[in-house]
Amino acid sequence: MKVRVRRVAREEIPVAITTEFIKLESFLKLCDAVPSGGMAKTFIQNEQVLVNGEICTMRGKKLRPGDRVSMDAQSWLVTAS
Repeated sequence: MKVRVRRVAREEIPVAITTEFIKLESFLKLCDAVPSGGMAKTFIQNEQVLVNGEICTMRGKKLRPGDRVSMDAQSWLVTAS
C-alpha cells in the first residue's frame, strides 16, 4: 500500500514591527509563539525555528520586514507598520 503525503499550505500571519528590525527571540514573544524568552531560547537552540526556510540557532538574529519565521505548524511574516 502506498501512502501519499500532501503538504498543506500554511497561512502566514503578518506581524507588524515599528522599528527597523527585531531580534528573533523578541519576535517569537511578540507574535505569541512562546510565553517567555527562556522558552524562545530553548526552541531556537533545539533547531525548531526556521527563518526564511532555513534553521536558525541565533537568538539575536535581526529580522526585517519581508522575513518569514516558522515554528511548529505556524508561519509569520514580518511587516512594517
